[in-house]
Amino acid sequence: MDNTAKSDSAFRTISEVADELGVQQHVLRFWETKFIQVKPLKRGGGRRYYRPEDVALLKKIHTLLYSEGYTIKGVQKLLKGVSKTQVLQEQKKAGTSSTTHAYGENMPQVQGPDLPPTVHQEEPPVLAPASTLSEDQAMLLRSVLAELEEMREELRRLSGNEALAA
Repeated sequence: MDNTAKSDSAFRTISEVADELGVQQHVLRFWETKFIQVKPLKRGGGRRYYRPEDVALLKKIHTLLYSEGYTIKGVQKLLKGVSKTQVLQEQKKAGTSSTTHAYGENMPQVQGPDLPPTVHQEEPPVLAPASTLSEDQAMLLRSVLAELEEMREELRRLSGNEALAA
């Protein structure tokens, strides 16, 4: 079946979209769980039909992940507040059709609310600096650390293995 023969406004099956993007179908199903904006219509038997705006969004996600090096979390942040319709409008403004080559070539740039198109944001630190912790939080962390150190000592003692000392 030739996907390019379909109208730009036609709905597409998961196999058509997967072929168009050059990914496996399970990748698209996974993306549905990670990106709340991707919501294909589901018919009897769970068969998925992707709207043109779903396809445009999936193309953008594909480009951000595979070509621009974003992580899933990074793409989620970038797309936060961006609707499928906005992605489709940006694609139409750029003068591209809904058909693209595998791996997202010729993709339009879609901007988030306050983000330039290809900015890679730094991930926030996992732990807050000690100066922002309350005294209670700091005391709790010291207590947990002490318990963990005691457990490590107990494990070392029980196993007779000094390699656990770090």
